[in-house]
Amino acid sequence: MTTTRRNFIAKSVLTAAGITAGANSGLLTGASLTDSISSAKLPGINDPDAFKISVFSKHFHWLDYTQMADALAEIGFDGADLTVRPGGHVEPEKVEQDLPKAVEALSKKGKKVYMITTAIDNADDPLTVKVLKTSAALGIKHYRMGWGHYDNTKSVEANIASMQAKLGKLALLNEKYSISGEYQNHSGVAKEGIYFGGAIWDTAMVLKAINSKWLNAQYDVYHATVEGANTWPVGLRLIAPWIRSIDIKDFEWIKEKDSTRSESIPLGTGRVDFKKYFAMLKEMGINVPISIHYEYPLGGADSGATKLTIKREDLISAMKRDLAVLKNYLKEAGLA
Repeated sequence: MTTTRRNFIAKSVLTAAGITAGANSGLLTGASLTDSISSAKLPGINDPDAFKISVFSKHFHWLDYTQMADALAEIGFDGADLTVRPGGHVEPEKVEQDLPKAVEALSKKGKKVYMITTAIDNADDPLTVKVLKTSAALGIKHYRMGWGHYDNTKSVEANIASMQAKLGKLALLNEKYSISGEYQNHSGVAKEGIYFGGAIWDTAMVLKAINSKWLNAQYDVYHATVEGANTWPVGLRLIAPWIRSIDIKDFEWIKEKDSTRSESIPLGTGRVDFKKYFAMLKEMGINVPISIHYEYPLGGADSGATKLTIKREDLISAMKRDLAVLKNYLKEAGLA
């Protein structure tokens, strides 16, 4: 098929969908979308911290920084994906005082803060500058952004344009402080609406249009599988050029009276095809750090509680089990 023919088909598809995405809109043209989808060979992503395994620190809100560092060392994690958001291990307002303390506590145990999870979604918020500037100064290279949601009073195209404008400003701020902002795909519907990025292609369109090495994706195969049980590999290939971190967890479908929902369960016991997933990462040369999540019932640790309702040793045992499962998947795929 000729390039002209491919471009014609892509433009026709966009037109049929009601997307005019021309030069004046700042969104992807038919040609650039075609080029993105048809890219058979990726340049590869090789982070020096590739496949270092952090634990999402939400699960250790019941511990202070020093105690958390001890637990990470006991279980065998490489480091932490630290919550730097309201209600997190570090409150954004106190980031300049508390983030250095957390980094130092982990460092004393030979552990590192490889990434942070934030609620950042606005470059004009003074707290955004404080968090990014402090994090970058401490050598943290990745942060997860806050989510956006679809506004049903606007067209899909208008929602995409709005997100592009918002993230474009963040890309400039990220560049200023040399830190990668990463948008996580999330399934389902929140009270604010359907998550922007759950479909994958919408985030890919925005990231390609902004075209900044400082604005990327944190890919979540759990949420991708929920939204695309059979088609998630297509979305993965589309978003692949921008993946700079991944998070890991598993799920099962739960049937209720009038609906079916996903529910987190121990790693390797659910619906996520991790063998295929890691084989694809290997094939595409995506070598990035990992954040492992424990969001199945674990005495409150799963939800970020500050007190446990199960024995500490039971929680530690569950975390060790999932960590061993993950390491085995990486080994089987030739990634560790």
